[in-house]
Amino acid sequence: MATGISAASTSRTAIQAIAFLTPKISTSIAAGATLPLRRRCRYLRIHQNTLSTVCLLVEDAKSGGEEIVIATAETEELSTTATRTAERAAKRKSERFTYLVAAVMSSLGITSMAVMAVYYRFAWQMEGGDVPYAEMCGTFALSFGAAVGMEYWARWAHRALWHASLWHMHESHHRPRDGPFELNDVFAIINAVPAIALLAFGFFNKGFFPGLCFGAGLGITVFGMAYMFVHDGLVHRRFSVGPIADVPYFRRVAAAHQLHHTDKFNGVPYGLFLGPKELEEVGGLEELEKEINRRMRLAKN
Repeated sequence: MATGISAASTSRTAIQAIAFLTPKISTSIAAGATLPLRRRCRYLRIHQNTLSTVCLLVEDAKSGGEEIVIATAETEELSTTATRTAERAAKRKSERFTYLVAAVMSSLGITSMAVMAVYYRFAWQMEGGDVPYAEMCGTFALSFGAAVGMEYWARWAHRALWHASLWHMHESHHRPRDGPFELNDVFAIINAVPAIALLAFGFFNKGFFPGLCFGAGLGITVFGMAYMFVHDGLVHRRFSVGPIADVPYFRRVAAAHQLHHTDKFNGVPYGLFLGPKELEEVGGLEELEKEINRRMRLAKN
């Protein structure tokens, strides 16, 4: 049996083949496998700089035909890339699960405590049989007002503080995150302090003013929970938000905030829930629609 050796390359004049190169290529093409030359060699794509292939032309004395022996050698680059990709995917999955657990636990805890606090406060206020209508109306009115006001506070603080003197903390939110949390998450704790203080003062004291304080703390709490689900969950996908992602206005909010991270309009929008309105004021509606369509295409893939 006579044997000839020829080196396969990726040039058009060399053996051209068409098979997908995967990290497990050795399982589909074993070293030393014997393949018919004309039928099988064209099914192998030789990827430049990642896979080297040697073709051994073997002439069978009995049959008079030619066969080809393909010897494959995966390079260190290919195996390293596959390993790193798998590690990154596992790390992202672990980070999303960690943040999801934290978000669910905090949401359930805060919601249950808020509901119980509202119930017991007004039950306590009505022990004498009198219903404090003015206080109740003031509490719920300020709850709504505080929730709306937090959007404007967040917009101002985002522009004047987070992107200025507090940039050393907020910068972590504009860079790739390493781990389930980032330094920017401290701002959520900072905003929770006045909310807890207002709720505690309003809960343990009777009267119209304590009722207003209780309502303000409740409104800040509601805004914080909504911000977490829309900003962290929907926009930055730190955890799954389910049907929230299908609400049309929330899609616009998510796309508007994504444009904030591109800095196309000098950082606008700095707010979250009224972000589309901010973009409209600076002539960014066309870019907003493009971003919405881009995110919808990514969601379908």
